[in-house]
Amino acid sequence: MFVVVGIVRRPHGLKGEVLVSLETDFPERLVKGARFYLGDEHQPVTIRTSRQHAEGLLLSLEEFPDKPSVEGLHNLPLYRKITDAPALPAGQYYQHQLLGLKVVEENGEVLGTLSKIFNTGASDIYVVRDDSGKDILLPAISDVILRVELPNKQIVVHILPGLR
Repeated sequence: MFVVVGIVRRPHGLKGEVLVSLETDFPERLVKGARFYLGDEHQPVTIRTSRQHAEGLLLSLEEFPDKPSVEGLHNLPLYRKITDAPALPAGQYYQHQLLGLKVVEENGEVLGTLSKIFNTGASDIYVVRDDSGKDILLPAISDVILRVELPNKQIVVHILPGLR
């Protein structure tokens, strides 16, 4: 399995660099020599150079040595293998670990399955879809998300007034 760490937006300059917008909390891992996978075909690529840019990172890739070779690289996902992802502190989870988990109220009532996560400025929003296809939006705050039980494949929540 793979996780998106960035999006190759477009070629940049004359040296074969591409502009990458970041989709990761660990941009320090996009460094010279690091191995990633480009596009939906997961083509292996190795970073030759990496430098900051106002809109993200400018990368050059060993497999695309010059400007003509990067001309076709537009809006392609840049992936990393999930097994290569760094461990998170206790109580933090990657989105792929949460999606698909059963969501239950603290009294045991099943609300549905976590189907999407929207990232907002303040907190994430969890979209819980019930069996009838109806969505419930839950803010990912400690007052609502009581605990994540990965071994039980469920998230236990407290529904605040007005959330249903």
